[in-house]
This record gives sequence, structure tokens and C-alpha cells, in this order.
Amino acid sequence: MRLSRSFLLLAVSVILFFTSCKKENKNQGSQPASSDTTCVTGHAVGDGAIIRGQYIVSYNSSMDTRSMSLQRIAETSTKILENNLIKASALQQSFAGEPGGFVAKLTDEEITRLKKDPSVGIVERDRVIALGICFTVTSPRLITWSVKRVGYGDGTGKTAWVIDSGIDFGHPDLNVDSVRSRSFLSGNSSPRDENGHGTHVAGIIGAKNNSIGILGVASGANLVSLRVLDANGNGALSSIIQALAYANTNARAGDVINMSLGADTVSQILDQQVENTAARGILIAIAAGNDKLPAHNFSPGRANGTNIYTVSAIDSLDRFASFSNYGNDVVDVAAPGVSILSTYLNGRYAIMSGTSMAAPHVAGLLLLRGKNMSSSGTAKNDPDGTPDPIAHY
Repeated sequence: MRLSRSFLLLAVSVILFFTSCKKENKNQGSQPASSDTTCVTGHAVGDGAIIRGQYIVSYNSSMDTRSMSLQRIAETSTKILENNLIKASALQQSFAGEPGGFVAKLTDEEITRLKKDPSVGIVERDRVIALGICFTVTSPRLITWSVKRVGYGDGTGKTAWVIDSGIDFGHPDLNVDSVRSRSFLSGNSSPRDENGHGTHVAGIIGAKNNSIGILGVASGANLVSLRVLDANGNGALSSIIQALAYANTNARAGDVINMSLGADTVSQILDQQVENTAARGILIAIAAGNDKLPAHNFSPGRANGTNIYTVSAIDSLDRFASFSNYGNDVVDVAAPGVSILSTYLNGRYAIMSGTSMAAPHVAGLLLLRGKNMSSSGTAKNDPDGTPDPIAHY
């Protein structure tokens, strides 16, 4: 599949909601706001800023790290540093995946030496990832307009890996896999959500079919939290790459990874990890981004391959969202991304807008249908002139 995404984003409205109506009641729909520009936030201040002195280093693609233990990978990273006269203390983190690598504090001279090492593939600057958010109060619904639009089914027993700000483990409407969940934040080992974005994404994918809240596209799916953003929506590119590497080595063919986030620039290592992970039969849904620009300008938008689905956003009238990135060279499908109701922190529910919301609709469909996911209609007023097909069960 063609690929694309850039940085995510969302806008969110927080609400408290309790109901006794059964979710199977299809008469319960929502009437979203008509404007797709209300409360949509772009990159937060500082997004894309270089983390001074910190670099992401990938191994040469000939190295097989998937079969290595984390200790062995760390030892390999240390050896590469020492072979290039770099202190072992420069090593910050190691990651597996394909091809795997490490994060390190390096000087310009040390980088020059590393680039000549045959064990090294790519050396990139690490960057800040920063998510912006805003709030709007609204009422909740059961089967929302967006889930009705794409279709829904039983996701019990299927697994989605959510690379985001974490998931609210205590939310009664979510089935969170706490055993396999991990945090890749420096200095914070908890995969629990403190921001809200990841919980919202998780609910779109798999909110339970019970008597409260909302219904997810693949209701009851197992949701694995791979946390890369803190309470303020801030993280690092290297954390995203580590999370993706973890999924690469732990997910199975047929599982789905949702990436409602990305870099505001090009990252060859991130693109490489996405493509190699998808090549293992793991399906990946990625937000196209909210920059109103061609999606191929951003990573992992430049990546491409089977099992990779880049998602643009539409509103309730199938109109292309004004904020969405575009480009039929990389965008595969469109999905609802305007005024989307889903789960939120502390057992609550919220409305957000962005391609971050569109991607998990597709993630849910991929859980249910895999490559057999269909489409229904096309996005109206697509800026690139070739309307994106709208994802459907």
C-alpha cells in the first residue's frame, strides 16, 4: 500500500457520560458539527526541534537483530561505539526490529567515524515530537456517525498495537493488554495515558460492545499501549522508532499497528522500520497528517509497501477535511476524522478532529477484514484531484 502520514493531531472535547442504552441500538447516531476547522490543532510549539547531541543509529541491513535478546543488542551497540573510540556511556537506548540500532549522545567527530563503520546503516538526528490539543464540550453517542460510516464488527481475540500517548488502563469501555504494553519515554516507565490522545485512538479501534459509551470499529479488540508521548503530548522520534521495533519483534502477522503520529520531516530509519515491519505481515494504519500539504513530504509518508495504509480525513458528508494532508501517490484511503467521539482519560469520553482519528477507523477495519477491507464512495473535493476511496467494512 502507498504510505503517508506526517504529524497527527487532534482536537478534543471532554465530556462525562453514563448511559444504559445497548450499543447495538443502531438508531443512536451522532450529528457532528458541520465545520471541519473547529478545534483542529497542528504541530505544538517545539515540534520537530533537534534534540541537541542525540542521534539515532541504525545497523546495516545485513545484521539480523530480531533473534537477539535486548541484552545482546545492547552489547552489540556498545561494541560498535567502542570500536569507533566512543565511550560506552554515550549509549542511551538500543532497539531491535529490522534492522535495529541504538540512540546515543555523539559529537560531530564521532558521527563521522560511525558513518564509516560497515556495521552502521543510517545516522540521523533525534527530534522532538510534540502534539497539540484543544477542547470542546459536547454530548456523547453510542454508535457514532463515523463508525456507522465505515462499518463495524466483533474484534474479540484480535490485537492492535497503539503507538501513541498511552491508553487509560482503567477505562471500562476498553480491553487493554497490560502485559505486553510498554513505555518508551525516557524517565517514565508507565504505559498508562496521561494525555488523552492515545485513549481516544484506542476507543475508535476497539471500544467494547456493552451498555456504556461508544462502540469501536472492532469492538473488544486487545489494545496494546506503546507509549511514546508524555502528559503534554511531547516525545522523541527515537521513542517512536523503539516502539515500532518492539512491535516488529512481538506482534504477529495479522496484528495491526496504529500510528496516529509521525515526524514533521524525513526520517529514513522510521520509514525503514515501517516497511520492514509491514513486510512481516503486520498491517499498519498511519495518519496522513494535518498540515494541508502533500503527505509525501513527511515520514513515514515516504515509505511504501504491502500492508501499509496511509489515511486522509473526511467529515460526515464525505467531504475532504480542510486540514488533511493529501496525495494519491502516498495516501491509500480516507476515513472519518472530523468531530469524532471516543474514549478519553478517567473513564470519560471526548470529541477530537484530525487524521489521527481517521487512521484508527482503518486500523479497526484491518483487524476485521485484513487486506479484504473494502471501500464505499470517495472523498469529495480531494485537493489532489484524484478522490481517495473511503474505507469500509
